[in-house]
Amino acid sequence: MGVIDLRDRSVIELGAGTGLLGIVATLLGARVTITDRAAALEFLESNVQANLPPEIRPRAVVKELTWGKDLGNFSPGAFDFILGADIVYLEETFAELLQTLDYLCSEQTVILLSCRIRYERDHKFLKMLRGRFSVSEVHYDSSKDVHIYKAQRASRKDDF
Repeated sequence: MGVIDLRDRSVIELGAGTGLLGIVATLLGARVTITDRAAALEFLESNVQANLPPEIRPRAVVKELTWGKDLGNFSPGAFDFILGADIVYLEETFAELLQTLDYLCSEQTVILLSCRIRYERDHKFLKMLRGRFSVSEVHYDSSKDVHIYKAQRASRKDDF
């Protein structure tokens, strides 16, 4: 896919779990909002504190985000990048995840999602994603069976 310069870019990680992706993005110079559901926040915050040097910790903020719900706590379209690692697995969350991506995106936002495509439901999510965004596979690691997809708002130039 090439090099992505995250310095001084605004990034949000969805469904962060341990926060590894958000921590790395912060270390690479981004201003990162690392999100997950309420039950994961204490562990997530402790990982951020333990793994970021004190001088750059202010660039990483841990916030609660339940997809499709707490959206009013975030500025719509305020992020340069939306990152998600292994967050496509519960079919009952797909509509809320798409609603969240739609809310957080501007025309310039780049979404990067890494996932395994294991079941028919995973293909269903990709179809749903393609219904709202322009989607391309930018990397595939065959040794781990992990795909990385890039998504952006579909170009509106056809509307004119």
